[in-house]
Amino acid sequence: MSTSNNNKRGTSGKSGNDRKKSSATPKPAMAKRSQNRKPIVKKDSPNTPKPLKSDDIRLNKYIANSGMCSRRDADIYIQSGNVKVNGIAITEMGYKVKPGDVVNFDGATIIPEKKEYFVLNKPKNFTTSFDELEHRQVSELIKGASKYNIEAIGRMDKNTTGLLVFTNDTDMIRKFSLPNQKSTKIYQVTLDKNLKYEDLEKINSGVTLDGHRLFVDEISYIENEPKTEIGIKLRTPNVKVVRAIFENFDYTVIKVDRVAFAGLTKKNLPRGIWRPLTEQEIINLKNC
Repeated sequence: MSTSNNNKRGTSGKSGNDRKKSSATPKPAMAKRSQNRKPIVKKDSPNTPKPLKSDDIRLNKYIANSGMCSRRDADIYIQSGNVKVNGIAITEMGYKVKPGDVVNFDGATIIPEKKEYFVLNKPKNFTTSFDELEHRQVSELIKGASKYNIEAIGRMDKNTTGLLVFTNDTDMIRKFSLPNQKSTKIYQVTLDKNLKYEDLEKINSGVTLDGHRLFVDEISYIENEPKTEIGIKLRTPNVKVVRAIFENFDYTVIKVDRVAFAGLTKKNLPRGIWRPLTEQEIINLKNC
């Protein structure tokens, strides 16, 4: 299983003589036809909103980017009059912060954080869940990567291994948490017994889990591996769904390894090691 307009005008097909016959009344030259015309100047309607300057940013997003709280909570602080811009309390929703503005949040001057992105090849026995206190937190593995408070995109239990992205970009975390997120993830799944071909075909046609119909992008046996080794590509951000698919057909899942996430792969990234994303990888994630 794989883990990762020029328009031309066609000719009319007529000969030069045919064209001459069809042009009995030649049209005046383009320059002569247009020389007496005045250029049309399109005027903006008084109600047409002017585009925002690229450097302007909504106040709630500015606060969220600083790591103080979420946008939703920032709106509450703004409405309560606890946010000042250049010494003036702002209660207007949608207020835009301009370069050079000084923003004071609940008594403290804030500066937006630089957005940082990392990818970790998570080993077994580390979890993203704070509910599993008996297990080690995956944050231990990426400690020291950033001076900011970075979080994992999505959850991964202690038994699941593979790619896990970390960032302080709350917009990206929210984006990849949506159920209709369209980026693909590829997993290598190890089962307790060979996957029957008819079951593989059924999964490929779609399965029903908890009353919801789920479709996979691709599923196949891993080349040159036993038929207990399966590659599956799907779009759901929930790792538990991968296990549920096979358990629905009475297979026990021994191991789940995420080998690709939204175009990122584990290439040259050993287990337990992290690295920062490249500029191009960040662009690709934002465009997913």
